[in-house]
Amino acid sequence: MTCPTLLSATPLLLSLEDASAQQLSDAFTSQDVVYFSAGAGGKGGEERTKKVDYEGAVKVFDAIELVKGDGVSKKPRLVLVSAIDVRDPERIPAHYNADDIAVSKRMRAAIPAYMHWKYEADKNLAKRTSFSWTILRPGGLTNEPGTGNAEVGRTHLTKTISRDDVAEALAVLVDREDAAGLAIDIVGGDAPIEKGLVTAIEKGETDFLG
Repeated sequence: MTCPTLLSATPLLLSLEDASAQQLSDAFTSQDVVYFSAGAGGKGGEERTKKVDYEGAVKVFDAIELVKGDGVSKKPRLVLVSAIDVRDPERIPAHYNADDIAVSKRMRAAIPAYMHWKYEADKNLAKRTSFSWTILRPGGLTNEPGTGNAEVGRTHLTKTISRDDVAEALAVLVDREDAAGLAIDIVGGDAPIEKGLVTAIEKGETDFLG
């Protein structure tokens, strides 16, 4: 009889807005991976969006850099959840079609502060070299049950993806140190999530246009 592996966690309550980078760094010490999946959720206007989605993210980057140790291997890896189409607004990806451009324009008109500050955070992260990082960029999120399948890599903007499937992708990335330095788009699709991620990682093409 095979017994299931028991997993547990010890919660730590810290405010991303109020905690210092050093407090976060203390929490990150001796950890292998840090996940960043915070967001203001459109509440509090642009000021709070900037505070959480940009300043909070940068604080986490700084905190990882503060973790003591020699070399990248001594610091935790970061897996950051961003969003598809977060990019330099003046640079349109070559694979976008007319529908993608239309969706992009609608999103930027509806949530301009979110798109701007997510971009500034991702741009800041892309310049960091003292620790390993990967950005996962899901499309529009739904609460539908996950399918275990997705389209990964240079995708289109018209498809959504279940939060369950994003969580599965994040679980796969915990062991994928070879995804360092990549930003990976993911939307609903037909390929098994792990297979799609492996293919995207092997291609080594980042989906972030900074």
